[in-house]
Amino acid sequence: MDTNAHSAIRAEPMEPAAGASGIGRFGAFSRGLRRLVARLTIRGAVAAGLTASAMAATVGPGAARAAYPEKPISLIVGYAAGGGSDFIARSLAPFIEKELGGSARVMVMNRPGAGGEIGFAAIADAAPDGYTIGLVNSPNVVTIPIERHARFSLDRLDPLYNLVDDPGSFVVHKDSPFRSLADVAAFARANPNNVTVGTTGIGSDDHLAMLMFQRLTQTQLTHVPFPGSADANRALLGRHIQVASMNIGESARAREGDPIRILGVMTDRRSEQAPDVPTFKELGFDVRMSSLRGLAAPAGLPPDIRAELVDAIDKAVQHPEFQDIARKAYQPLRLLPPDRYAAELKAQEATFRRIWKETPWLK
Repeated sequence: MDTNAHSAIRAEPMEPAAGASGIGRFGAFSRGLRRLVARLTIRGAVAAGLTASAMAATVGPGAARAAYPEKPISLIVGYAAGGGSDFIARSLAPFIEKELGGSARVMVMNRPGAGGEIGFAAIADAAPDGYTIGLVNSPNVVTIPIERHARFSLDRLDPLYNLVDDPGSFVVHKDSPFRSLADVAAFARANPNNVTVGTTGIGSDDHLAMLMFQRLTQTQLTHVPFPGSADANRALLGRHIQVASMNIGESARAREGDPIRILGVMTDRRSEQAPDVPTFKELGFDVRMSSLRGLAAPAGLPPDIRAELVDAIDKAVQHPEFQDIARKAYQPLRLLPPDRYAAELKAQEATFRRIWKETPWLK
């Protein structure tokens, strides 16, 4: 079976639980992130109110319509405020506003639930007029319609631009006897179902990576799902699980303050987040998995509005200040324009349909 795939996290695999305090550097970052998100939310709400008041005062029934955008744009995030997806959306919004010009406003709206399905469906169901866009995460945006009857489908979404590509990794406690991926595989072969692997949920990139490793090594691992990466990290530190499957942005951040060891990263080349960590492929395990986060709109946007949106996003993501924010927040950028992003999602869809047929991850 083809064990090479790009995905993305999950029933929001990269998202720490919004109320979790966390441990060490991982927890401190989460608390700081929530405070920053709260400030961004309040500031955006105030600005939106001022914008709406100004529009109401200046645009009468007979006034000519302003050029797009003439009202605030909603940017839907299918996960709670405070996580990585919410952070990247709120960080990028002011730069999109600047590039659209005039009185443009981009308001982030959180629609959490069902592993992102509620938010994805809200994007797909919106009027294709350029006033609703959203953040979509793979593999969830791809795997949800494969594993169950979903309220949206990939062909009802128009991929505008991918922002983040956060590869997977396997992590153990520093006191673990597992010093390498080979150690994990050898022990698992000799002790079926005795290696516990924590992930961020069924069908997440973390879970699918575990299944790929299991199939490649002909082993049987025990899956332990958690609500978020912070929960899996706590379980690992408490020695309640032996391995955590989590994104390199999370594991690289966590090891700054927590006693963990990263065994490998699931990329073609070593990650800038942790250049000292070898790839799975270097170590003889051809597994590639990643969490993609990008912007999409409902299918059917007018061509001129779509072009304006894409142009504004393209200029926004290239801004050095935005890229610095992403780097400091351990958000590995992988900037893909519409055609390349759409092709990536279609390739993922084909790959995960094959995986589902051979090894369903939901039974």
